[in-house]
Amino acid sequence: MTTRTPPCVFTVDVEEWFHILDVPATPSIDQWGLMESRVEVSFRRMLDVFAEKQVRTTLFFLGWVAERHPQLVRDAAAQGHEIASHGYAHELVYKHDRRHFTEDVRRAKGLIEDASGQRVLGYRAPGFSVTKETPWFFEALAETGHTYDSSIWPGNRNHGGWPGALPVPHVVSTAKGDIVEFPISLARTMVRDLFFFGGGYLRFFPYPLIRSKAREVLAEQRSVVFYLHPREVDPGHPRLPMSLKRRFPSYVNLGTTEPKMRRLFDDLPMATFSDLLNVGVAHLPKQVA
Repeated sequence: MTTRTPPCVFTVDVEEWFHILDVPATPSIDQWGLMESRVEVSFRRMLDVFAEKQVRTTLFFLGWVAERHPQLVRDAAAQGHEIASHGYAHELVYKHDRRHFTEDVRRAKGLIEDASGQRVLGYRAPGFSVTKETPWFFEALAETGHTYDSSIWPGNRNHGGWPGALPVPHVVSTAKGDIVEFPISLARTMVRDLFFFGGGYLRFFPYPLIRSKAREVLAEQRSVVFYLHPREVDPGHPRLPMSLKRRFPSYVNLGTTEPKMRRLFDDLPMATFSDLLNVGVAHLPKQVA
């Protein structure tokens, strides 16, 4: 019997250029409306590439963006992309309690559904900020009508990170219902497992290494989860003042993002999280929250 190679899932966290976490100069939400907006132009640039390459993606819209740019959400949905939620106010999950989190994701879900005309099934936390210190997270997601999540970073990370978490898709059972978790994909190296497939990592590492590591993950029968932000295909966007250490991962090699994205679409099979759910989840490992 031949084993079918799983696909990759290309995702975008649809937010503005100034939605960078853990930087003192990041404006507060009451200032966001005063900032120059770039998401319309930069995200439509991504949509044009998706259309050219005939790729369907999973798009995690920030509720604040959907509220101000509903046509952007509608157009993405009309092109066949899966529309999901990135919350409303772009806040780290572990810095708030369950009540605050529930209010945020419920508000975002309603706005994104109104704009897209689609039921929102998926969620991704800003900064992958779900940790062992947020044990209520999965139950709150189920309670608010979500069916899957892609927030777990199964390793150490500056904000968030869950060392020891299952590194493969799995079902989390809660009192409010099941959530299918699609964790971020780590690849094996001689030193430790590393991430190659999104953000500053994808911009920093050379493309042949990224493709090689993606194929290694696929050969292990694991889907590869890629992620980017619209600002990463917009090298001319304004810069927030920040330390050199923080500036490097935020802005390194912005001009390489679009060419690498195009090559990924040529070289690797792509699908959406909903496509994976439609295959069925009975074979996935199960955990109890």
